[in-house]
Amino acid sequence: MSTTTTQPPGPEAGSAEASLRHASLPRYFPAALLASCAAVVSGFLLAFSSFGVMPWALLTAVSYVVITVTASARVEGGRKAVDRFVTSLVYGCFLLALAPLVSVLWTVLQNGFGRFDGYFLSVSMNGVLPSMDAGGVYHAIVGTLAITGMATLISVPIGVMTAVYLVEYAEGRIKRLITFFVDVMTGIPSIVAGLFVVALWMVLFGPGHTNGAAGAISLSVLMIPVVVRSSEEMLRLVPRDLREASYALGVPKWRTITKVVLPTSAAGLTTGIMLAIARVIGETAPLILTAGSSAVSINWNLFDGQMMSLPVFIYSQVRMGGAVNYERAWAAALTLILTVMLLFFLARMIGRAFAPKSAR
Repeated sequence: MSTTTTQPPGPEAGSAEASLRHASLPRYFPAALLASCAAVVSGFLLAFSSFGVMPWALLTAVSYVVITVTASARVEGGRKAVDRFVTSLVYGCFLLALAPLVSVLWTVLQNGFGRFDGYFLSVSMNGVLPSMDAGGVYHAIVGTLAITGMATLISVPIGVMTAVYLVEYAEGRIKRLITFFVDVMTGIPSIVAGLFVVALWMVLFGPGHTNGAAGAISLSVLMIPVVVRSSEEMLRLVPRDLREASYALGVPKWRTITKVVLPTSAAGLTTGIMLAIARVIGETAPLILTAGSSAVSINWNLFDGQMMSLPVFIYSQVRMGGAVNYERAWAAALTLILTVMLLFFLARMIGRAFAPKSAR
């Protein structure tokens, strides 16, 4: 019976193992360093009586990156230092992109929350003079929902079916031509869409006919290319194997599209539609030209008379000037932001309800 003796690792193995292990900074180092940099920069700025949010954030970020990269280079090596530098750069760009959004939300909330209440949301400006501390935004909410709703009913079927045609059927020159015109329409200014509908309305009904339907059509001109592009990208993400499996079972193409392709991309289509709605719900110029800017009473009829909307209401209040009108404008801006958030929440719920179970 032979006995096998295990030899301890020699000095060469130990040195090789040691070479694979490098010193590293503690896990709490980044957080502790960031807090320290923020505190030191705050004291420095306060000492010179020039404290400001933007200089404080910029100096804190620069000092944190410099100290982190230097410490990492001395302790962990050059490769880890470069990794920490790039990581800090990515996080910094993210926070830089997030800063304007947070600033806008905070400014609107700070200036509009004082007048944002049940009374403001439930009454109109009918019979209210510009200098009176009264009136609300209910008529503008009704107009916004009605105009945007009609524009969505026009744009979504046209946009989604155009995207289906481009992905599933179109080939060659006709596909390139449609794609080109969709890309061109994506970049047209909103005022051009308003002028187009004004000219169309003058041809059909004569001058001076402004109503909510005209505003909805002008918004649909802006919505359709956005819906087409977003829906086209979502439909392309559906795996080709799903289509081929359906065809192998003898399912016709139109039924494959309605039962496999569209349900699989339902969540992405819903998100694209909501992005298109968010793109147009705040448009002002085309609605001033088509839906009017002087309506002060509640109007539920899209085809009869002028119809106020939230962005036009904000514009009209700011144009009149005065502290009361500015307060109403800020509160209306807060209402518009909350409306968009609510629509996005409902769209997420709808997308989850119609998406396949495996995609949830």
